[in-house]
Amino acid sequence: MQRNFLLYFLITVVGSLFIGRLFYLQVLKEDNYNPTNNGAVKVEFDYPERGYIYDRNGVLLVANQLSYDVMIEPEKVKPLDTLEFCKLLKIDKKDFIKRYNRAARYATYLPSVFLKQLAKEDFAFLQEKLHKYQGFFIQKRVIREYPINAAANVLGYIGEVNESLARESDYYQAGELIGKDGIEKQYEEYLRGRKGVKYLTKNSLNKVTGSYNNGANDSLAENGKDLMLTLDIELQQYAQKLMTGKRGGIVALEPSTGEILALVTAPSYDPNMLVGRKRSKNSLILMNPNNPDKPTYDRGLKATYPPGSPFKMMNALIGLQEGVISEKSYFYCNGGYRYGNRPNEFMGCHCNIYGKPIHLKTAIAKSCNSYFSNTYKLIVEKNNNPSKGLDNWSTHVKSFGLGNYLGYDLPQGSPGLIPTGAYYENAYTYSWNASTNISNAIGQGEILTTPIQLANFTAAIANKGFFYTPHILKEVDKSPIKNVNYTVKKQTTIDTKHFTPVIEAMHEVFKTGTGKYSQVKGIDICGKTGTSENYAIVNGKRVKLEDHSILVAFAPKENPKIAIAIFVENGGYGSTIAAPITSLLIEKYLNGHISKETKYREKAMLNLSLQSEYDKLIPKIPKVASGTK
Repeated sequence: MQRNFLLYFLITVVGSLFIGRLFYLQVLKEDNYNPTNNGAVKVEFDYPERGYIYDRNGVLLVANQLSYDVMIEPEKVKPLDTLEFCKLLKIDKKDFIKRYNRAARYATYLPSVFLKQLAKEDFAFLQEKLHKYQGFFIQKRVIREYPINAAANVLGYIGEVNESLARESDYYQAGELIGKDGIEKQYEEYLRGRKGVKYLTKNSLNKVTGSYNNGANDSLAENGKDLMLTLDIELQQYAQKLMTGKRGGIVALEPSTGEILALVTAPSYDPNMLVGRKRSKNSLILMNPNNPDKPTYDRGLKATYPPGSPFKMMNALIGLQEGVISEKSYFYCNGGYRYGNRPNEFMGCHCNIYGKPIHLKTAIAKSCNSYFSNTYKLIVEKNNNPSKGLDNWSTHVKSFGLGNYLGYDLPQGSPGLIPTGAYYENAYTYSWNASTNISNAIGQGEILTTPIQLANFTAAIANKGFFYTPHILKEVDKSPIKNVNYTVKKQTTIDTKHFTPVIEAMHEVFKTGTGKYSQVKGIDICGKTGTSENYAIVNGKRVKLEDHSILVAFAPKENPKIAIAIFVENGGYGSTIAAPITSLLIEKYLNGHISKETKYREKAMLNLSLQSEYDKLIPKIPKVASGTK
């Protein structure tokens, strides 16, 4: 009797466990159950078309082309003629083994890419013979195509999902394509769409017997969304052309919206170089850290430079806001500004105004160092507390977007540097004052900015005290973006009334000042030329090289349509290279063409190369004397 009871008890317990498990799997867990965990289920993906990308005028920038990948399911692979198969794929046996092992490590029961992006002629030939090789099949894939050789730094590129990301992701499989940089990375979720999935049941012989769960778990592919950028590709191409033979960055914004019209880094590369099977070979060249041109390094967003003389307008605005200067305030120059008693404590100046009072308008137009050194000193030492004075100065500067990432919608950037009082308290063990960091008065010293930050600063001046966060996305599937970060004004700490005299002075720069030789007939350009000192380590020594050429500008003076910042590395004076390039870009954008009167300027800039200057940066390898070992 006791034995019978024990037997019935065990049967009841085991039966209850089976029933409970079935209830859990079929009822409670069914909604979240992943069929791919079942070895008797085969998964097939249908890859959607990636979204197209257009410029602000509807010009196609990024399209798609069909590609073919050889896929592998390691557990299905049977013994094969490896040499024959390798010959078909144009690989060697060592490469075959490496690819097979990589797929097996990822998952023996899941398909992954064995060989990507076959040429069309190879695909046609292989397709006829692939039935002989179990465990391998062809997967159609969509890859990118770039009709225009421009804006590679903006558009970015796509690349394969690695095993690590695939394990962490509930969407991507190893070998699939994902945005790696630029727009492709930033707006991956818009562009990728959603792949379709079909689940098929298999029998013990691994043959497909039908649809799993009557297709209830299947889904259709959804194509990616098309994007319209704020970029003007014609302006972008022209800017890239003007930067041929030069290094640097150009950023052009629309002041009234913050839309990025052009974002140039030079040198750059053809975006088609990172498409298809040639991508691996080309990426080794383009992304090589020893490549002196750094074509994949976005100088418009990441490179930091001292802003030079354009920063004088910042100190002018802060001086007016703090009440330490007015339009009528004046200082004398006499060849420079002395900030100490030692012979080297003297900042030279090239305004060439001696023995005459210099007012704000003239100081900006002629770029007087003495005027802005005096102004900076008055700002920082206003309340006889340099540390708090510099904090106040720093707050004003940062309100223009300097010293941070700005919040634009591209995945690269540098914050630059705007020092505070604490910065110098930590740097010096002794007391300090404005004279200690007087170089900040003229945009040198510790100040570092990126081209996009200076373009934004210029747009804020054009708007008389506010800016919109720079951004590159305009529409998604023909619907305007509604992100408040890009549609709400950001106010600076400077009152509107103080911008008028500074704008008048910037206009004077192109009338009678340092930019007068780059005027454009019929367009009132407001701007400021500049240079920034440039040092580099060459063969282990700190060497003074040709200064960087800088210019910021907006136009027209009334109702500005474009604001620009240009840095040309090793370009010398801002008036000699940055200014003519700026005026050409403004004329091209506002008028749609270059006039006969300025064709000579265009020809000069197109033919100008600074390669000899850049060659000085290449370390010289000592020659070994002949006859030695």
